[in-house]
Amino acid sequence: MALSRRATQTLFLLGLLAIAAPMKPAQDPAAKGGGTSLPDGSSDVMRRVITGVKQAERALYLYERIERVESRKDAGDLAPASVKISRVVPAGTGIAKLSLGPDGKPPDSEAYRIELNKLLNSLAWAAAAGQPQREAYQKVQKKQKDRDDLIEATHSAFLFTCVSREPRGERMLAKYRMEPNPKFKSTNRATSIFAKVKGFVWVDESAHELARVEGEVTEDFSLGIFLAKVYKGSRFMQDRYEMAPGLWLPSFTQYDFDGRKFFSAFSAHEKTFYSAYKRIGPPAEAIPHIQSELAQLDAAKSAENR
Repeated sequence: MALSRRATQTLFLLGLLAIAAPMKPAQDPAAKGGGTSLPDGSSDVMRRVITGVKQAERALYLYERIERVESRKDAGDLAPASVKISRVVPAGTGIAKLSLGPDGKPPDSEAYRIELNKLLNSLAWAAAAGQPQREAYQKVQKKQKDRDDLIEATHSAFLFTCVSREPRGERMLAKYRMEPNPKFKSTNRATSIFAKVKGFVWVDESAHELARVEGEVTEDFSLGIFLAKVYKGSRFMQDRYEMAPGLWLPSFTQYDFDGRKFFSAFSAHEKTFYSAYKRIGPPAEAIPHIQSELAQLDAAKSAENR
């Protein structure tokens, strides 16, 4: 039995937001082979990292992208059991996923046109002014606030130690060890998970943005109303790059979770590749883009029928 995609994303988000924590001063390099010295103003650096993560979360409501999701039965499997490629388009109060083929193109032009029309209808609804729309946007805003609150909670939930500097292409990353703060007092079930996660975080030194995070579950813990349990040893990671000026977004995410849901075991082993980010904007801005795309498809179909 697989854990739901929403649950795995929620768990990963908890680990990802851990980067908002304050950094623990590193040991002197001469003492016990500790970490490297931290630069002055490191607290300001992490504040900029926090801001970047919040900005990226909101950008996902404005940028379309291509997602390639590879699912495996076991983490060590070389070949995925299934592959799904989608064009993911924000639609104001939701996200639309348009199916693509292995070559990244629509496998069926007419089916794709139908999906685009559904997307256009969703955008038109989201762009309208009315009570249903206001209520839907209030739910989106609450979700964003909940994520911001999780970010702020990590200020005291984790300690970070700078352990090394590593190159990535022409850029330099600062690597930090991420450990739970034993003095942290959890206020809800979501923040209680922080005490059971450890890992490493890489920060781009020039941009002060999150470049990579790897985490591991150190103790079993429950999700939901104790209906699911994630086992110790489950892992997650994500790479991020500057996809638009000043905006760092995911390029790759991996989950390897094992546990129990109700009375059955579940296993979630998934790799997701993100590409072709393009700003489509809020619904009012996105509508003309989709209308133009539909008009091009109609013109191409008319040309074929001549």
